[in-house]
Amino acid sequence: MIPFEFLYHLGYSIKKRYALRNQKRLPHKVISIGNITVGGTGKTPATIALAKEAKKRGFKPCILTRGYKGKVKDPCFVFANSSLITRHSSLFYGDEPVLMAERLQDVPIVKCADRYKGGVFALSSLHSALCPDLFILDDGFQHWGLFRDKDILLIDGTNPFGNRRLLPFGPLREPISAINRAVIIAITKLPLTHPSPSRGKGKGGGGLIEEIRQYNSKAPIFFAEHRPLKFTTATGDVMPPEWAKEKRLFGFCGIGSPESFRETLLSADVELIGFKTYRDHYRYTLGDIQVITRDAEQSGAEWIVTTEKDIMRLRGLDVSENFVALSIEFAVDEGFYEEVFNF
Repeated sequence: MIPFEFLYHLGYSIKKRYALRNQKRLPHKVISIGNITVGGTGKTPATIALAKEAKKRGFKPCILTRGYKGKVKDPCFVFANSSLITRHSSLFYGDEPVLMAERLQDVPIVKCADRYKGGVFALSSLHSALCPDLFILDDGFQHWGLFRDKDILLIDGTNPFGNRRLLPFGPLREPISAINRAVIIAITKLPLTHPSPSRGKGKGGGGLIEEIRQYNSKAPIFFAEHRPLKFTTATGDVMPPEWAKEKRLFGFCGIGSPESFRETLLSADVELIGFKTYRDHYRYTLGDIQVITRDAEQSGAEWIVTTEKDIMRLRGLDVSENFVALSIEFAVDEGFYEEVFNF
């Protein structure tokens, strides 16, 4: 461990120790979804899927999220009425909360860095018919200040731990040994099948499942994938995934795992003739749109495609009618939800 990595680990350890010593509880069950690496494991689609499943099972879920990069600091609801959502909404609340608000219009979403305060705010603000009886903690694996009944850990099956270094020299938020805290583990971005020791090769040639078992021998392991759900045009038309088959598309995105978006597009049998990437949570300008449009035209693309998260940051900008956004859904092995909701 090099000096800056050691300093990060020292700060991480102090913060964790303090948070655990002052940990608080909400009066209802709390399920956390998170990872040990920065970005790219599919937390937002998984959170949306979990909330939908909770509703099906009769729960009244509430999502607690920090709203990364959102400027609003005090606890607040992220409006679920899509007519109230503008380009500035992602600036105030963060990309992920706005996306969840659009996809989950009957689930309250509270943005607050302190998730305990967010939960208390929800309980005191919602009348009895909507008052939550289950909290879903978005990106909560490192949020030790709030007790949770179940920690779900997502691991990217295509690139589990990067170079295995801690921030700022690698993608790890905490040491790989933190896997031992997970109650349920989902290996994402791999085709659904029954877990097999030969799948998900990790660094050094060993199987990913065997490596996970070195740190956590009890948590059930599932596989999950991100499937194309629909395409939405700039004019609001909704198309099934089959609509894009063999169409010439130019893709762009500013997310944590751009290669994952590229692979999802290719899984829809599109002809991807150009692809442009920006940094995660990039705030697009009109000049960027002009460059993207020019590059797409020069490549001979019929359509310009981006992610749901990116489209949040394009609202209010003058985009052409051939812009579309791809929505994805979280699909997971059978038995996953039974394990999650088995309290």
